[in-house]
Amino acid sequence: MNAENFGSSERLVTAAYVRQGAQGRRAHELRLRALLEQGKCPEDGWDESTIELFLHELAIMDSNNFLGNCGVGEREGRVASGLVARRHYRLIHGIGRSGDISAVQPKAAGSSLLNKLTNSVVLDIIKLAGVRTVTNCFVVPMATGMSLTLCFLTLRHKRPKAKYIIWPRIDQKSCFKSMITAGFEPVVIENVLEGDELRTDTEAVEAKIKALGAENILCVHSTTSCFAPRVPDRLEELAVICANYDIPHIVNNAYGVQSSKCMHLIQQGARVGRIDAFVQSLDKNFMVPVGGAIIAGFNESFIQEISKMYPGRASASPSLDVLITLLSLGANGYKELLKERKEMFSYLSSELKKLADNHNERLLDTPHNPISLAMSLKNLDENNDAAVTQLGSMLFTRQVSGARVVPCGSVQTVNNYTFKGFMSHTNDYPCAYLNAASAIGIKKQDVDVFLKRLDKCLKTSRKESKNGKVVNEISNSNTGTEQLEDQKIEF
Repeated sequence: MNAENFGSSERLVTAAYVRQGAQGRRAHELRLRALLEQGKCPEDGWDESTIELFLHELAIMDSNNFLGNCGVGEREGRVASGLVARRHYRLIHGIGRSGDISAVQPKAAGSSLLNKLTNSVVLDIIKLAGVRTVTNCFVVPMATGMSLTLCFLTLRHKRPKAKYIIWPRIDQKSCFKSMITAGFEPVVIENVLEGDELRTDTEAVEAKIKALGAENILCVHSTTSCFAPRVPDRLEELAVICANYDIPHIVNNAYGVQSSKCMHLIQQGARVGRIDAFVQSLDKNFMVPVGGAIIAGFNESFIQEISKMYPGRASASPSLDVLITLLSLGANGYKELLKERKEMFSYLSSELKKLADNHNERLLDTPHNPISLAMSLKNLDENNDAAVTQLGSMLFTRQVSGARVVPCGSVQTVNNYTFKGFMSHTNDYPCAYLNAASAIGIKKQDVDVFLKRLDKCLKTSRKESKNGKVVNEISNSNTGTEQLEDQKIEF
C-alpha cells in the first residue's frame, strides 16, 4: 500500500479510518527505513508482523516473484513445494554470484539486500560484543570448520611456498580437519600446565617458527573459546609474534562472541599485533540452526578476498535466520542474553563447586576460561577406570546433554595424527574430569536440573563401583521417573 492506494481506499472506507490505517503502516515503515539507512541492529526488537512485512517486501523484489515473469534459464528460483517456498519466505535465489558470495544478483535485488543488511547488522553486533575496531565481516553458509578452511585457502595465494600451520593444541576435530582439508600440515604445539589450566606455550611457538622458517608457515591458527581446563590462547602474545615474523594469524572464535573476555582478547591482539581473520559459529552465538558462520577481520580487502574465494552462489538460510533473530532480539535483547549467560556462569561455578566438595572432588581452578568449567573425577577414576565413561552414559540417558566426561589416557587418531590424552588437550592431564558450560541461552533451571541429576549419578556410580559392578543405564527402569521428579524444580 502506497499513498496513492490509500487515497483510493477512501472511496470505500471512511477517510479517517483509512488515514489511521496508513499511520499504522507508517510506524512499520519507519523501522524499515532506519534499518536501511543505518545498517545497524535496532536497539529494541521488532515484533513478528514488522519482520514478516519486511521479508515479504524483500521477496517481491526477486524475479521469481514478479507477476508475469518468464524464466528460460537453468536457475529461475522455481520451487516445487509451497511448504518449502513458505519456509524460505520465497527468497529462493540465495546469496552472491558465481564469483563472489557477497556480490549483488541482478535478478534478485531483494535477496541481495538481505545479504548486505545481514552482514551489516552482524558487524554491528560484533562491535557491540567487544571487537570495536573490526572493519568487515560476512555470513557464510558453512559451519566453523569449513569456514576456517576457506580462510586457509585464501592465504595459500598470498603464501604459495607455505606448507605448515602452527596450531596450539585443542582437542576438537573440526578445527584440526580444517587444516588438513585445505592441504596443509598442522604443527601441533603442546600446551603447558599452569596450576590446573592448560595454556599456550608461546616460547615453543616462536621456536618452531624459527626452525621451520617463517616463509614456510601459512599462519598461526589460535583458539579462544574452548573446554576447560584448556583456556583461550595467549592471543596478544601470539599476535605480537605473528607481527614480528610477518606471519598471518587466524583465530577460531567458535563460540566466543558471547564472551566479553574472548572478544577483548581479539580486540587487544589486533591492537598490539596481528590478527587477519576470526571465525565464529552462528548457532553457538546466536541460537539459530546449525550451518552458518561469520568470518570477520580488521583488513577490509582481505575479508573481501575470502568472500571471493567461495565458489558459486550460496544458501541464504543462515543469513535469513540470523537477521530474523537479531531483529527479534534487538541490540538490547542480545545484550541481556550476554548478561544472563555471565550470571549463569557464576551460578554454575559456585553450585558445581559445592557439589564437588560434597563428593570429595574439586572444581578445577580455570579463571581464564569464561565459558567452560571442569570438575575432577579423580576418586571415581581410582575406584574403577570404566566408571568415568559410564558416568557420561548415565548422564546422557537421564537427558543431560552437553556435559563431557574426559577419562585419562584416551588415544585417538585423526587423519593419521595420533593424539594421546585425546579430549583433554594434553598428553597426560593429572586427573579425569567432567565439563559443563554456561553458554548463551542457558537458564537457572538447566543448571539446577543438571546438578541434581549429576549428584544422583555420582552417588549411584560410586555405589556400584564399590561393589565391582557397572550400571546398565539402558535397562534402568527408574530413569524416566527420575527425570519427571527433576523437572519439578522451580524456575
